[in-house]
Amino acid sequence: MTFRAHILGAAAGGGLPQWNCGCDNCNLARRGEIPPQSQSSVAFTATGRDWAILNASPDIRDQLARTPALHPTDLRTLSLRSVLVTNGDIDHVAGLLTLREQQPFTLFATADIHRTLAENPIFAALNPAVVTRRTIALGNTVEIAEGLTATLFAVPGKVPLYLEGATVQTDLMGEQTVGVHLRADGKDAFYIPGCAAFPADLRDRLNGAAVVFFDGTLWEDDEMVTAGLSQKTGRRMGHMSMSGPDGSMAAFDGLDAGRRIYVHMNNTNPVLRPTSDQRRIAQEAGWTIAQDGMEIEI
Repeated sequence: MTFRAHILGAAAGGGLPQWNCGCDNCNLARRGEIPPQSQSSVAFTATGRDWAILNASPDIRDQLARTPALHPTDLRTLSLRSVLVTNGDIDHVAGLLTLREQQPFTLFATADIHRTLAENPIFAALNPAVVTRRTIALGNTVEIAEGLTATLFAVPGKVPLYLEGATVQTDLMGEQTVGVHLRADGKDAFYIPGCAAFPADLRDRLNGAAVVFFDGTLWEDDEMVTAGLSQKTGRRMGHMSMSGPDGSMAAFDGLDAGRRIYVHMNNTNPVLRPTSDQRRIAQEAGWTIAQDGMEIEI
């Protein structure tokens, strides 16, 4: 067995550089001074032959092109067995439209997320006669690729931006935002790219994990407000910050987890700069900052 993860995309929605952003990080990435990053997606395998992709980002075409393990081995034969989406955000489902080329695989999601996709007729382009929709109830365990199981659980979050109403609850617990417990070869990994808070039961769940991939959207809650790019805080967007007493680094302090990896970093996050103080602080606290193409043995 070869339980491993391949980071297809390490950035949050918009990627790095974001097409319409002139922040320091985006300008540095355009000049080639820091590595560009595509939008959030990770592929997992338990065998090295059969793969499951978690979240289909808008960049998935290029991500697959850069990943030889996911290249076709014959006319229409490849190692992709399934795609699992953790919420209905555009940066996690838009890539499904790229996968519409009559290629069989299984699309896993909660009933709530499947309903969101079904209510938008454009996703019918993903031919249901070819792509099997399979609903995963919270707490149920299913095999998503050979030797690789997934169990979904609720984490605090919110509905996708395009479904927001006049009032937005950012700490909903249900099927609209989930984490994934992956298990293969007796080892446990967790993938949680969006999380608004860190309740005690989540800490208990993650204790003893071999690897945790966790929401690294912002360094500070008011990061985008301070930069003059948005009026929304990270909390308003449904994401914990990394730093501060309510941040994820503090939440993970003392947790028994073999490896901690930040994914889904916003283009403004200073940890994307290899020489930043913030990146050094995160690394000294035991965190790895994900980058496109990174492979992790679990």
